[in-house]
Amino acid sequence: MTTVAISAPDLPAELEEHHAELVRATLPVIAAHIDDITALFYEKLFAAHPELLTGLFNRGNQAQGAQQRALAASIATFATHLVDPALPHPREMLARIGHKHASLGIVAEQYPVVHEHLFAAIVDVLGAETVTAEIAAAWDRVYWLMADTLIEFERGLYTGAGVVPGDVFRETVVTERTDDPSGVVTFVVESTDPARPLPDSLPGQYVSVRATLPDGARQLRQYSLVGAPRDGRIAFAVRPVAATADRPAGEVSTHLTTHIAVGDELAITLPFGDLTIDPAAVTPLVLISAGIGITPMIGILEHLATATSPRQVLVAHADRDPGTHPLRAVQRDLVAALPNADLELWYEQPDGDGRSGTLTVADLELPEDADYYLCGGAGFLRSVRAQLTAAGVQPARVHFELFSPDDWLLQ
Repeated sequence: MTTVAISAPDLPAELEEHHAELVRATLPVIAAHIDDITALFYEKLFAAHPELLTGLFNRGNQAQGAQQRALAASIATFATHLVDPALPHPREMLARIGHKHASLGIVAEQYPVVHEHLFAAIVDVLGAETVTAEIAAAWDRVYWLMADTLIEFERGLYTGAGVVPGDVFRETVVTERTDDPSGVVTFVVESTDPARPLPDSLPGQYVSVRATLPDGARQLRQYSLVGAPRDGRIAFAVRPVAATADRPAGEVSTHLTTHIAVGDELAITLPFGDLTIDPAAVTPLVLISAGIGITPMIGILEHLATATSPRQVLVAHADRDPGTHPLRAVQRDLVAALPNADLELWYEQPDGDGRSGTLTVADLELPEDADYYLCGGAGFLRSVRAQLTAAGVQPARVHFELFSPDDWLLQ
């Protein structure tokens, strides 16, 4: 079984004009109360289905409100496009949502559950006198246009993976564990069932890993694949997320890096993710990352090195210092293995290796007609995208991924 690339979601049907008028008129009031609506939605959803909080949704993101903001913003972004089709279509946002849903095993039957509790929250927050039958029908249409677009796209992802919708989990055993000096841990796993081997993946994809925590909760997180597929084995990298003043420690990353060893079993999903390169392309490639955003770039470099690709490749990475640079030696070795690759490094606290300060696109010799792949924090990605635009790079050539629910900030 081989994973295949799936194009971005098709354009949905247009919103009927009478619905568009109502959505356009009520979008400001919905937007003004969207945080309250989504918070109440999740409260209602988890009250009715508590298993979703312990077995599907990220408890850390829920505690910080990140998941709520992501849902609110995705719906608002989609609705804004429907009432003003001249705006850029949020197809990239939908593609990222669809891949994430597929990596969690989301199926069409779950969308009505979300609809039920979301619309109940809208009525509770705004009041039945505001949410008239006509307004409810208009927003109902918005929801199902978005939901149907995602359902169809996700169905294509499942078909491309050769599975029925939702059948994405595989039981695996850890065959190798490598601890990087930066604190990142790379796990190599293989299927425990020879009849269900792990498939190949596309460079840049990720898997969801399901961990059973000490309190019995089964939590899921996505981790990038960092090695070329080999003999039915795949490798993914995990960086432990430390607690900060406003954020709890990463539950799954801490559990995996602290407790999981060779011989332990893990449930993972088939590979998904849309930050992938075309293996047949010959155009120049620019890979720009910061921090743990390096991991999908390592997967891409592994593929290129395995194929001894002649492509011109420019790799740029930014980090706090060489000691925190994830998979630093691996990155250097992969770049050195490619005949036409260059590596540029920036460190906020350099020790003689790399440039000092933050990554600056103007310091790079950008190849003509290159494709650009970016991964890092929201601020980093916004800065780099703006710099690339100022350098004359067409937005269609820039592809990115953000390791948080806040990728709506980058539309």
